[in-house]
Amino acid sequence: ADQDKAVKTLEHALNLVADDGVIYICGQVTVDSALTVEGATIERADGFTGTLISVTGTGTDVGKTYVTGLIIKKIKENGMTPGYFKAAMSGNEREEDGTLIPGDALWVKNVSGISQSVEEMCPYVYEHAYSPHLASRLEGNHVEMAVVLDNYRKVKEKYDYITVEGSGGILCPICFDEARIGLTDIIDEMELDCILVADAGLGTINSVVLTYEYMKNRNMNIKGMIFNHYIADNIMHEDNIRMCEYMTGLPTLAKVSMGDVDLNIDIAELISLYR
Repeated sequence: ADQDKAVKTLEHALNLVADDGVIYICGQVTVDSALTVEGATIERADGFTGTLISVTGTGTDVGKTYVTGLIIKKIKENGMTPGYFKAAMSGNEREEDGTLIPGDALWVKNVSGISQSVEEMCPYVYEHAYSPHLASRLEGNHVEMAVVLDNYRKVKEKYDYITVEGSGGILCPICFDEARIGLTDIIDEMELDCILVADAGLGTINSVVLTYEYMKNRNMNIKGMIFNHYIADNIMHEDNIRMCEYMTGLPTLAKVSMGDVDLNIDIAELISLYR
């Protein structure tokens, strides 16, 4: 394998490799939730004896992008024209010419099958996997609310149903040094209703309820919850969801298990969540 052409993520490699090409794994690979591999062969590189693919989820990576892709896919499959938008995206790979690849946008596009260009999906793309306020401090090009809103308006004019993915958790700072912009400010300016995406596993009761209480105190409208990494008949997962429903009063809209390629929600109910 040519080490000069090495990339950090399996998703990036799949986007680069030709049909029937070979991807050589020479280090542990992390996939956010699940990944379907078609048209390529994955082999262990010479000298690498570690785990070939490690599928992980963490408390800070609850799978918003994965769930967003399924939401948009569901809408598209029912004959509508959905769009995707994210104000700022961190932790992205670079092309050979140095151009940043908006990984979350590319993932959503590939999973959902929408024709929207990735250039339309996110106005601010950063390489460092930090909060956007810190990534922009290191790389330049800080987030400006006017630019975000202008790009969002253009997307709204072209597509029927727009799903906006947040950057990190609800308290994530988007810009700090040049202006005080948080994720909540962007949601407020866009006049968006919200869906909480949470991991079904240990610790989710605390994170869900705290997020809900913070958003409620800011008079933000929450339509419901989607739980990711859900395992059917897992007693802890079932109880976590029951307790989150009880402590927030929010409905569970869907449960997403590892490897799901469809969102288990009626299309009429899904569409009703949009203004």
